[in-house]
Amino acid sequence: MKVCVVGAGAIGGYMGVRIAEQGHEVSLIARGPHLAAIKENGLTLRQSGEETNVRNVFATNDMKECGVQDIILLALKAHQIAPVVEDMKTMLGPDTVIVALQNGIPWWYFQGNGGEYKNRTVETVDPGGVLANSIDPKYIIGCIAYPAATIAEPGVIQHVEGDKFPVGELDCSESDRLKMVSTLFEEAGFKSRVLTDIRSEIWLKLWGNLTFNPISALTHSTLVDICEYPLTRELATMMMTEAQQIAEKLGASFRVTIERRIDGAASVGKHKTSMLQDVEAGKPLEIDGMLGVVIELGEMTGVATPALKALYACVSLLNKKIQEESVYIKERPLD
Repeated sequence: MKVCVVGAGAIGGYMGVRIAEQGHEVSLIARGPHLAAIKENGLTLRQSGEETNVRNVFATNDMKECGVQDIILLALKAHQIAPVVEDMKTMLGPDTVIVALQNGIPWWYFQGNGGEYKNRTVETVDPGGVLANSIDPKYIIGCIAYPAATIAEPGVIQHVEGDKFPVGELDCSESDRLKMVSTLFEEAGFKSRVLTDIRSEIWLKLWGNLTFNPISALTHSTLVDICEYPLTRELATMMMTEAQQIAEKLGASFRVTIERRIDGAASVGKHKTSMLQDVEAGKPLEIDGMLGVVIELGEMTGVATPALKALYACVSLLNKKIQEESVYIKERPLD
C-alpha cells in the first residue's frame, strides 16, 4: 500500500516508521535538517528503550514527486495546511483516503453531517473556506492522535507515551475504507478504534489541548505540574467547563468527567506539550486550531468563554513576540 505522511514530524514520523516496518511503500514529507537527516540515515524511532531505523522510505519536501497514494496521513498543524493543499491534490486518485490527524477542531467539522450548522465554514482554522472548497470531504477520514512524541534530533523521533489513533468517517458510518485504515494502524502496532461519532472524540482530545497547551506555553510547566498545582488545575477546570458547554450545544458528548481527564493528563508526567516545545524552538504556535476556534464556536452557539479568551489573548501575544522578534524562550537554570 502506498502511504504518504504529509508532515513527518513527531507524530507523523512515529506513524511513518511503524507503517514502513510493515513493508508498505511510505513517503515522508519533511523539510530542513530533519529531511536531510532522513535522506542520509533513514528515520529512527526511539521507543521503550529501543531504536528502530527504517531506510525503505522516500523522503522529500515536494509532494509532486510522490505520485498518487492510497492513503495520505495529514499530520500538519492547522495553519500549515492551506499553503500545501494544491500540491497535495497531485497525490489524489479516485480511491485515495486522506486521514486527517487532529489536534483541534478541523476545517471539515461541519461537513459530511446534517446538523444545524451543516457546511458552515470554521473561519478561525479555514479563513474564507479555502480548505473546505479545495478538499472534497469525500476523501477525508478523521483521526485523533493521542500519543506524545518529540523530534529528539533531526531524523530521530522520541516516543513519549501512548499508541491510540481512533478513526471515524465524517458521516459517522462504518465504511469498508474506515475498517481498512483501522486495520493498517492496528497491524503497525497502534490501537485504532472505529468510531461512529468522531466529533465527540475530537472534543475529548481537544479538552486537554485547549487547556494544557496554552497554560504550559505561558508557564513553562509540564502536564503533571499544571495538573497538581491547585491554581492551574482550577484554571484548567474552568476552561474545560466552557468548552464542554459549547461541544454539547453542537451535539457532542463526553464519556469521561473533567476530573478524570485532568487526572489522565497528570499521569503522563513531566511531558512538555507541543506548544511549549514550539515556544522553546521559536516556532509559530498552533493557537487558533486549539483555542481560537473554540472561542469562535462559543460565539456561534451563544456560550460565554471568559477563561478561554483570557488565555487566548496572553498566548497570542507570546506568539507575536516569538515571530516578530525571531526569538525562542527557554528556561535556563540560575547560575
